[in-house]
Amino acid sequence: MPARALAGPVSRLGDRVLVLFEAFGEFGRLAFETFRRLGRRGFPVRATVEQFEAIAVRSTPIVAITALFTGLVLALQTVVSLTRFGAKPYTGSFVGLAVALELGPVLTALMVAGRVGAGITAEIGSMRVTEQVDAIRAMGADPVQKLVLPRVLAATLGLPLLTVMADLLGVFGGGLIAWQYGITPNFYVQSVVRTVTAPDFLQGIAKTFFFGWTIAMVGCYMGLGTRGGTVGVGRATTRSVVVGSIAIFISDFFLTKLMLML
Repeated sequence: MPARALAGPVSRLGDRVLVLFEAFGEFGRLAFETFRRLGRRGFPVRATVEQFEAIAVRSTPIVAITALFTGLVLALQTVVSLTRFGAKPYTGSFVGLAVALELGPVLTALMVAGRVGAGITAEIGSMRVTEQVDAIRAMGADPVQKLVLPRVLAATLGLPLLTVMADLLGVFGGGLIAWQYGITPNFYVQSVVRTVTAPDFLQGIAKTFFFGWTIAMVGCYMGLGTRGGTVGVGRATTRSVVVGSIAIFISDFFLTKLMLML
């Protein structure tokens, strides 16, 4: 009897594991097919530029607001905490490193994942359930080259630029708070420049290329796999944001570990 009771849960667990491995395989195949399209004729230059405007340019306001207030609250907590130990002059160093290495890249990626990842999934998912993707194939066009490649390139190239802006605004916000607590702007800037080296800055920027690729690929994969009409589009959009956000945190750890080993 106990063996029979365990058979059901074990069987369901096995089914879920198989589904998970199948999903990883399909995702890897889509990623490989997208990479192959880079060298083909008919590169979608116009579509890529349009997607860059939609993904990167239109994400500027939300990323800017997030970065500015992140720098403000980070500096506020830091300067108050360091004052207790007589280390208030190190506020600029702490804020600069935190923003450049982690907060700037990760928070920018999360904001873009919430806005862009959901948008990509909803757009492609709607085309999927209304059979527009099948119509593209019927006309002899390639859905991967027409729909996936422009979005992946735009997100991969756009996120690093957004992160540079986020780093600058985060440090600027921290400087405003530091000034209120008696740290002169000149001293604050010198602290940031002395502490945040070029490798530190580039380490944070380098990770965002992978973050952008992940956001777009997850969004496209979820969109192309949408089933079940408008309800399915909503579910796919939710999964896209959740999976994309989790992937950012997981990849951030491993990429940071890898870069520290180099």
